[in-house]
Amino acid sequence: MQPVQRVVITGIGLISPIGCSKEAFWESLCTSRSGVKLLQRLPAGVLPASYGGEVLDFQGKAEEFVPVDKEQTKAIRKQLKLMCRESQMGVAAAQRAMADAGLRPGQFDPQRSGVSFGSDYMLTMPEDFIEPIQACLNAEGQFEFDRWALEGMPKLEPLWLLKYLPNMPASHLAIFNDLRGPNNSITQREASANLAVGEAFEILRRGDADVMVAGSTGTRLHPMKAIHALQQEQLADARFAPQEASRPFDRDRAGMVLGEGAGAVVLETLRHAQARGAKIYGEVLAAAAHTVADRRLLARRDRAIELVVRSLLDRAGLRPDEIGHLHAHGLSTRSGDREEAQAIQAVFGQRANPLPVVAAKSYFGNLGAGSGLVELIASLLALEHNKLFATLNYKTPDPECPVHAVREPGQPAGRCFININVTPQGQAAGLLIRQYEG
Repeated sequence: MQPVQRVVITGIGLISPIGCSKEAFWESLCTSRSGVKLLQRLPAGVLPASYGGEVLDFQGKAEEFVPVDKEQTKAIRKQLKLMCRESQMGVAAAQRAMADAGLRPGQFDPQRSGVSFGSDYMLTMPEDFIEPIQACLNAEGQFEFDRWALEGMPKLEPLWLLKYLPNMPASHLAIFNDLRGPNNSITQREASANLAVGEAFEILRRGDADVMVAGSTGTRLHPMKAIHALQQEQLADARFAPQEASRPFDRDRAGMVLGEGAGAVVLETLRHAQARGAKIYGEVLAAAAHTVADRRLLARRDRAIELVVRSLLDRAGLRPDEIGHLHAHGLSTRSGDREEAQAIQAVFGQRANPLPVVAAKSYFGNLGAGSGLVELIASLLALEHNKLFATLNYKTPDPECPVHAVREPGQPAGRCFININVTPQGQAAGLLIRQYEG
């Protein structure tokens, strides 16, 4: 029986509203620079909100994927027509993570290198159907459905569907980098990121691979998804300026802010990373996931998060007072923050020193499935620099949210942290990461 492998993180990459390089991203966090602004890429009136966390410095060009040579550049450019924006952001973030880790095709065993990638459900853009629908209009401008099969569908782009399949980021990554090992795609909304990293962690831990690229990508800045969010969740209103709208755990929070982005990390067995002299950002000690709903199928996010945190501590063999900080989901909705805070209090309320809590969504809003990975990278960088960033807009503590949210940058990050995400349906997932100590 193969011994259990230690797993470390050796590369990070991201596409975010506050920076698409780790340097720019970290500077934004340290200087408390929000990425929530009036929307620029989308026409006015398209979304139910006038502001959000847009990624303005990523256009989806082949060169932005940090290709390693001309052949890979050609391959990426050729496949761009098969990538919606979510896939583009996800693949670009992962390519940047591989570059950061110093991994190039030909320098690792492709059979023992794989991908685990998370995403939201992916929806087509309305303009994809304009010409097909116009082909089925009668003289009065009414749509005739019986004409769709013969006159409408032939007007669709032949490879239209491939742009929106949620397994495409993992597929593109495997093709571009010759990753022939385990490959999986996870679509569990905001929980997807930690679930993807958790699966990669378990694959490496049991010795089924040496290298795994784990990431997630998502967006709420999409016409149909924004409508779904408006129907199902609490969105921030116009009472605050855009940069002040996302305010996790604050008494006056009014709802989540819509955003877009992606993140990815490279995970390796410690043995493999040491053999090639890789830089190590941190060691993954544990991953956990729980789903809780009552008998009416109403989500119990508080209980799901509490179970995840307790499982992480148990699997890592750590006590609550040994955790340096917790990166909260911090959605900024009334009920979501309250339930999360209650779960944190249930586990850490008896600590001698309050647990520092950060929430990077205060900088860019809800990136959907992409949030968890971008937040994980924020805490990895905090671990590397041994200082925490502030949770923006946390002005007035809410008695219903008994958390010690970090207000000023510079507080020590500690030796380890927990990263938490949860869906409105009660699916929670988390990771426990420790500073690598040899």
